[in-house]
Amino acid sequence: MSTGDVPNTLLHVLQRHYAQQWSIRRHGGLWIATAIRHEITHAPTLIEEDVEVFVHQLEYPPPGIGNSELSSERLRATESRAETG
Repeated sequence: MSTGDVPNTLLHVLQRHYAQQWSIRRHGGLWIATAIRHEITHAPTLIEEDVEVFVHQLEYPPPGIGNSELSSERLRATESRAETG
């Protein structure tokens, strides 16, 4: 296995291990994870260059910013306006 294969192999392992919680991908040198569920209280997206920091954040996600309850209310209001408009 060449050193170029290591990030791809690690990506595959992380995708399988965290498949129920995160959608994980790489872009250049960045590791990116997006939460699968919308009903979360932690940060919905993680972006890191260092894979060790990235994995730590997958295990212990930082708190989210804002209020997810408000986001749900805004989404319902937007949908309601779209239906009546």
